[in-house]
Amino acid sequence: MDDRILTRMGDGSLVETTRAQLRADIEDGTQQAVRRAKVPPLEQGELDHLEDIFCSNARFTGVDLGDEVILSYDGSGNADLGSRMTEMLAYQTHQGADMLELWHIDYSYKAIKTILSFEAHEMKMSQLNLTVPMQYGAMPDLGRYSKPDGPIPNWSELMPLGRIEEARAAQLEAGEMATHDMLFVADGMVEAGTDGLDFDTAGAAGDGDFLATLNAVEKIRAKHPHVGIEIGMASEFVLGMHGELEYRGERLAGMWPHQQVKAVAAAGGTIFGPAVNVNTRKSVAWNVSRACTLVKRCCEESTIPVHMNVGMGVGGVPMTAYPPVDAVSRVSKALVDVTRMDGL
Repeated sequence: MDDRILTRMGDGSLVETTRAQLRADIEDGTQQAVRRAKVPPLEQGELDHLEDIFCSNARFTGVDLGDEVILSYDGSGNADLGSRMTEMLAYQTHQGADMLELWHIDYSYKAIKTILSFEAHEMKMSQLNLTVPMQYGAMPDLGRYSKPDGPIPNWSELMPLGRIEEARAAQLEAGEMATHDMLFVADGMVEAGTDGLDFDTAGAAGDGDFLATLNAVEKIRAKHPHVGIEIGMASEFVLGMHGELEYRGERLAGMWPHQQVKAVAAAGGTIFGPAVNVNTRKSVAWNVSRACTLVKRCCEESTIPVHMNVGMGVGGVPMTAYPPVDAVSRVSKALVDVTRMDGL
């Protein structure tokens, strides 16, 4: 029984395994990423390092002194402690956040547009009370513009009927509205003193969603050259809901993180947040190996800082409301040590 190791599955459940099985998971995880994204596999030393991390019996682990990275947070300040301001102060002073994000529970730029004056006031007061940089964040959320929530015909209903051209036209029309709303909110937040803007879960509705975001970022960069702009992706792979959309000559459908980051940088983004979804039926070691493989090339080729999305169900962190600290700390150390990314 001495070779039995406690580890986690992608749903957070605690299971027993062996070093040999963990090693097999790690090797399979990197090969799965190689096969799909056509990126180089992890090197032997990197696989060995992941094995050591996940075979450790330590309750909590971390990077070596000097290897620390920036900790940026989306969704900080959710009023759990009485108010958003109180919560953000707790993130800053208690949790050691390097960058905060003001957000609203209705996390969509379409919705925020209707309450911009209220949110701008909250941004102004937050900037007066906090020390660390703080941005404003929400989702592009292209689906909100389709019926029944919006005025545009629903492309997900049109496509099964074979009305492909109508579905594509609907996505483009929705994209124009989304770009307008993102720019409108950005103008108000810049005037209120925000340090940056976060376009979170970009591409959730496919390539049309990603294109609308890139177009908005390009316009914001031209109008507000000083403001920070982060794009955090919805998944590791851009879905081709339209299928033929391009940005600066590059097809968006099918882009992997090392390709997504180049589009973000070209649009004027200053931070890129790759997202790799978790397979709950696989071990955390398998998920992290796959995530490291997909994102390592992105970090090597990026001209802007890379802050990996690590949270419930992405980046290797188990898909559970309260991810266990043993898993989260191992995920964080593995990603930083192997990919040399700039932040989490």
